[in-house]
Amino acid sequence: MPPAFHPFSTSHQIVLAITAVLFVLMQIIARTRFAAMAEKALGTLLLLIYPATLAVHAWTGSLNAQTLLPLQYCDIACLAGGIALWTRRQLCCEIVYFFGIAGTLQGLITPALIYEFPDPRFFVFFLLHGGVPITAFYVVTAMKHRPAPGAVARMMGVSLSWYAVIAIVNYALSTNYAFQCTKPPQASLFDHLGPWPWYNFSTIGLGVVFYSLLYLPFAFRKVRP
Repeated sequence: MPPAFHPFSTSHQIVLAITAVLFVLMQIIARTRFAAMAEKALGTLLLLIYPATLAVHAWTGSLNAQTLLPLQYCDIACLAGGIALWTRRQLCCEIVYFFGIAGTLQGLITPALIYEFPDPRFFVFFLLHGGVPITAFYVVTAMKHRPAPGAVARMMGVSLSWYAVIAIVNYALSTNYAFQCTKPPQASLFDHLGPWPWYNFSTIGLGVVFYSLLYLPFAFRKVRP
């Protein structure tokens, strides 16, 4: 049996270090004539992660109902981030910013992952969970697409609507997207949100808090015309 992944192992620390370096590199490139090229390259990478993940799961024999659909909030953040980098659409910028920092960044720090390096599922997991937070910060700093007024309510509406969609899929397919039915086996923030099913309601309340905090730096700034 291949070794199992453990949070803050050597491989995880290396991933965190690489992500930090790439974050700084993207901020530096944003001030050069290569900015547009870098944005398109990162955007293309994010858009290719889902089909690459399907191919990896099919190749490794782990393709099933739980790994087939891009229904996790991190998946939505990844797709929105790719579109945002290519089109600069405000809604996509807001989705990747709020979902990416409130959710995907936590997945980078406390990964719900069992596959250790050099398993290909290790790579696609961290390509997503590293690329999305980098993009989330990039769109509001380098690209200047900051959350518009009403962003918290708007993103809660998107989150709750998507939560309902996931609930229907989980019921129909007996899956656990968004960890609605069972907490991740690895240590995570879910461990502090109460037992099932109450942690689902705690997650919604925490979303309001996180989104409000993420909007706070922009709450008193003038919106660009």
